[in-house]
Amino acid sequence: MATDLSTVLGIIGNVISILVFASPIKTFIGIVKKKSTENYKAIPYVTTLLSTSLWTFYGALKGADGLLVTTVNAAGVAFQLTYVTLFIIFAPKRKKVTTIKLVCLFNVVFYGSVIGATLLAMHGRLRLTFVGILCVALTIAMYASPLAAMRNVIKTKSVEYMPFLLSFFLFLNAGVWSAYAILVKDIYILVPNGIGFALGTVQLILYGMYKDKSKSTKSTEMMEEEGSAHLVEMGMNGDDEHPKNRGIIKGLSLPKPSLDRQYSVQNILRSLSYGPYDFYPPGALDEVDEVENGKM
Repeated sequence: MATDLSTVLGIIGNVISILVFASPIKTFIGIVKKKSTENYKAIPYVTTLLSTSLWTFYGALKGADGLLVTTVNAAGVAFQLTYVTLFIIFAPKRKKVTTIKLVCLFNVVFYGSVIGATLLAMHGRLRLTFVGILCVALTIAMYASPLAAMRNVIKTKSVEYMPFLLSFFLFLNAGVWSAYAILVKDIYILVPNGIGFALGTVQLILYGMYKDKSKSTKSTEMMEEEGSAHLVEMGMNGDDEHPKNRGIIKGLSLPKPSLDRQYSVQNILRSLSYGPYDFYPPGALDEVDEVENGKM
């Protein structure tokens, strides 16, 4: 019974994970159309390629027991390899060279060394332990993005840069794989996904706490814009008919954001400009880079 349930959960986890892996497709359609990577960064895709490659190797070492881990991460490798290839094709020369160096360092030298050391210098259970620890360490190291997102939500009281659907699916994905890990008694799958599930829970709680405040802030900004537009219209059309308007307009100025507000927005954009995968996959935070560069 437990085996059947773990298989079902593993299949559900495969489906959800593949949807997450596919999330940057829209970003790369834009890159191909524009024939430019613009201000997007390669490091999230390169590190995700390494992560999925290591997890694929881990699943392969487990044999039949690791089949569902192998299939989902092999699909992840295919997605990330495609993204990295497109990035190299359309990146400017300097960024192209940097990306190729990163791929060689992480995905050829390091990954190749792990495989070589595991197969040639280790035997039995030690192989799984070694690769499993590497997988867990890399995944935990990638929690910078969700932690930065939560910090800025609390600081700014806005969920603008923490999309609900993304947070929900990552929460669901981590929960499914955590349950799977418990059933198959795999500590290396449980630890990173357990942490991801906890972070996802906190994100959804934060979203519930601050979503109304975000809407209120947007409404205030819209009122400011409408008031500014009305003043401009008065200045353009009402000078001759309403001489008093000139005095009104002269005495008024458009509201300027406070230094604290400017600083907080800059902090959000700066902290989210680097978006390593796992529970915040590559591409999920690229829209923030587009906002920062005035492309939305």
